[in-house]
Amino acid sequence: MTVAEELHFGRAAERLCMTQPPLSQAILALEEELSVTLFKRTKRNVALTPVGEHLLSHVTKLLEDVEALPGLARQLSRGEIGSLKLGFVTTADYNLLPDLISHYGATYPDVKVSLKEMTSDLQVEALLQGEINAGLIIPLHATLHASLAYLPLLREPLVAAVPEEWVRRGRIELAQGRLRLQDVAEAPLVLFPRRSAPAFHDIITTYFVTNGIQPTIGQEAIQMQTIISLVSAGMGIALVPGSLKRLGRDGVVYVDLDGEPPMIETGLVWRRDDPSPTVTRLVEISQAIGEQAAAPVDDANDPMGACAAGPPVGGSAGVVFNGHG
Repeated sequence: MTVAEELHFGRAAERLCMTQPPLSQAILALEEELSVTLFKRTKRNVALTPVGEHLLSHVTKLLEDVEALPGLARQLSRGEIGSLKLGFVTTADYNLLPDLISHYGATYPDVKVSLKEMTSDLQVEALLQGEINAGLIIPLHATLHASLAYLPLLREPLVAAVPEEWVRRGRIELAQGRLRLQDVAEAPLVLFPRRSAPAFHDIITTYFVTNGIQPTIGQEAIQMQTIISLVSAGMGIALVPGSLKRLGRDGVVYVDLDGEPPMIETGLVWRRDDPSPTVTRLVEISQAIGEQAAAPVDDANDPMGACAAGPPVGGSAGVVFNGHG
């Protein structure tokens, strides 16, 4: 490139801090290796051949890219660029996920984040197989696979989502704005099938059994939006995380449960040996989000106004979504 810029072997050699003969030999060797003529040489001048002229632009770009490599390497090591594949349970879309993706995207805008909605068990399997980098899960058991690390982020009570018409007509009676589980013992229950969300399913059914009630499964659905839609249609009641109050839906009232409600935990899981700096940055931001996680929305005492207002939580720009939802 220096010879092409100078079109003089002597001046090019001076710029390169070398003598002219080795430079001339290097150019000849390059032309022989490429099997092309790059320079037209006469006793008076040196000029680029058409092939040399076209090749020069590519060489210039290549050297610019090489010069950028140290900075690129430092950005990669700091997790400022790269990619991140994150799984999430459907309930996380209404509490942790929007804030997490918003903060992460604002801090590291050059990292490509791919999101995939998956049940907790499938996320664990995908992590062990290296298909995702991290996941937002509802813990399946007290302990996870030894190769996985887990960070609890949010614990929140379950609340009852009930058809507004049932409350209006007196089919469901509330005691000081709260629902007694015994008063809905015969009501059909809308929930996730156990094969899709075993942890969430077991938390709800165990709560019923502990209170001496055998739950009546009315409908099953694999998406939280569908569950709430079925409740609004009067198909039954559902127990959902308190953060679901943000999902405003006509015909649905969210009410607190009387006594001690069951709690549900959501946390971040990742492989302990994952060397990706993007994962390290995600864990750091997740810790901050977990510490600042907002409490469930407080409702007014009026049970008919218990459905919290607010737009449904959506995705974040620049993020690739896969799966349901």
